[in-house]
Amino acid sequence: MSPAPNSIKAVTFDGVTKSYIPGRPAVYDVNMQVQAGSFFTMLGPSGSGKTTSLMMLAGFETPTSGNIEVFGQAIQSVPPHKRDIGMVFQNYALFPHMSVAENLAFPLKVRGLDKAQVHDRVQRIMKTVRLEGYGDRQPSQLSGGQQQRVALARALVFQPRLVLMDEPLGALDKHLREVMQSEIKRIARELAVTIIYVTHDQSEALTMSDMIAVFNNGCIEQMASPSELYDWPANSFVAGFIGENNSLVGTITAIKGDWATVLLNDGTYIEAQRTAVASVGDRTRVSIRPERVHLEAFLNEPTLFSRRAEVLESRFMGDVIQTRLKVADNENFIVKTRNTPGLARAGQGQQVDIGWLPADCRALDF
Repeated sequence: MSPAPNSIKAVTFDGVTKSYIPGRPAVYDVNMQVQAGSFFTMLGPSGSGKTTSLMMLAGFETPTSGNIEVFGQAIQSVPPHKRDIGMVFQNYALFPHMSVAENLAFPLKVRGLDKAQVHDRVQRIMKTVRLEGYGDRQPSQLSGGQQQRVALARALVFQPRLVLMDEPLGALDKHLREVMQSEIKRIARELAVTIIYVTHDQSEALTMSDMIAVFNNGCIEQMASPSELYDWPANSFVAGFIGENNSLVGTITAIKGDWATVLLNDGTYIEAQRTAVASVGDRTRVSIRPERVHLEAFLNEPTLFSRRAEVLESRFMGDVIQTRLKVADNENFIVKTRNTPGLARAGQGQQVDIGWLPADCRALDF
């Protein structure tokens, strides 16, 4: 398959709502577009609406209202087996009584391909997912990672333009998850297929995605690239859900352009980029990422805002030292420092100076 032009929309959700109980929508007014050839992730906590949205796209659920298009075609009246969409589940859903090759051949035989075509495609997809020589094995004879490769291969073998993945790596251990993340990205890139991926794991989403839609309570809170979500969260929910985040509560006392002055609950003032606050008097949560905060040994920048803080805990985490501080009324304020030779760890109860750039602070909704 040749790469699809980026201008083509693989999937469009237009005002899609799904209600199982009248007046209590599981998904509400979802609008999103997925570029052809991209890796798009629907991210959110359990019950946020991401899997329901995926099931409507697959055809296993029907929207209560709104429209869904796949490559410009409305699909509400198209049954699941005719949507030309590959699907990968968390539990693999392999046929236990069939060999690997038979599992991969099944969707081709259903589509009426002749024996030679089936054999050729099965061999090619096994090479793509690096399972050459495993065709005669049963699923029970494979590791979890190998079974997931088979499930992925089966979703790709009939050459769909779109593949849906619902928490596909949830059953794997941490190391194998990371290996499979790279493999899925490699395969998607080689085959120029559009992937829509559902997960609740924000680190997985940040690592794999071109675009992410963050779901919460059935709605999309923000849809953006991983770097934009991390650096410019639209609200406090996104800031707290994407990566680690420090939050300081206060009140807006002044606004000047894109900047806000915030009076914290301990009576001190800080400056922050105005992101999700409207006017003076608004309550706000100021977001600061742990790696953007500097401990006293590194306070060399004259532009840094600095203040005193009490060390509550210091944790060795291998590549980083994580220090938990009391800052204003937040007793879970985290600073991450690279573990370098000679680095002194702050002790519990110690008073230290910390600092950050105002440009790294975001004044968000309360």
